[in-house]
Amino acid sequence: MPIASSKPALKIDKTELITQIRLKLETELQSITLAAKAAYEAATHEESKAEDSHDTRGLESSYLAGAAAQRAADIQQQIFVYKSIEPKMFKEGDAVGTTAIVEVECNGKRSLYFIAPQGGGMKIQVGKDSVQVITPQSPLGDELMGRKNGDLVEIEAQGVAREYEIISII
Repeated sequence: MPIASSKPALKIDKTELITQIRLKLETELQSITLAAKAAYEAATHEESKAEDSHDTRGLESSYLAGAAAQRAADIQQQIFVYKSIEPKMFKEGDAVGTTAIVEVECNGKRSLYFIAPQGGGMKIQVGKDSVQVITPQSPLGDELMGRKNGDLVEIEAQGVAREYEIISII
């Protein structure tokens, strides 16, 4: 049975949320770029040359540089997506889709999720609200897609089933 909401309707500026996500990604990109540069310098530094067949410092640094460069490319792609994303405004009766902010209740606790095309996993503070970014490919995102207010979805993680009720969609 749906819960009667004693809380006022959600009012989150999606444009602000998307800006905050992009800024967080840009900050992460700066950090990862510095890390990639440092790993590359360590891998190519004179002191990183192997002294014998068991000395793998240079090789390990080159692996780190490669992984950091790949992560930087992934973040750049996400930034591009967030620069071009067009948030949809959902109204009563609409089903959950990409760019929806979904308020759910699970075990008496309310949470907010932003369904994004990429960049799941980060938490963003917008005003007084904390919003978790998830993608349609995540277990919860997959279950929420196409659902409506009042629907129940069940997710099993690590052998524990959790039931989420959709309280609102904006």
